[in-house]
Amino acid sequence: MRKENSSNSLNEKKINATCGMGYALSLIGGRWKSNILWRLLNNDKLRYSELRRLIPDISERMLVSQLRELEADQLVLRIVYPEVPPRVEYTLTDLGRSMRPMLQSISDWGEMHRKITREN
Repeated sequence: MRKENSSNSLNEKKINATCGMGYALSLIGGRWKSNILWRLLNNDKLRYSELRRLIPDISERMLVSQLRELEADQLVLRIVYPEVPPRVEYTLTDLGRSMRPMLQSISDWGEMHRKITREN
């Protein structure tokens, strides 16, 4: 964990405050968030166990952590049903769904880049 007043932390805050792209990338950055968002974009609602099955290499701890961050950023909604045993589903908020064109463009570009660089 970084110190709050480290140069790295201060630079990140400055970039996020002044650069829309930097801020957007901070919301979806990392290994797992884009994968979680993509799965939720292609499914209306998913239970925790379904997400674990769709993303088999993610640890439980990491999945919980990433879902909490996405929820705090108002991109994912956690729905708890008062049943025994409790049932929890995850869905995208309107803000989360609004990311579809951006994520699709990033995915398309990544596929194109991978194809071109593998040919060389």
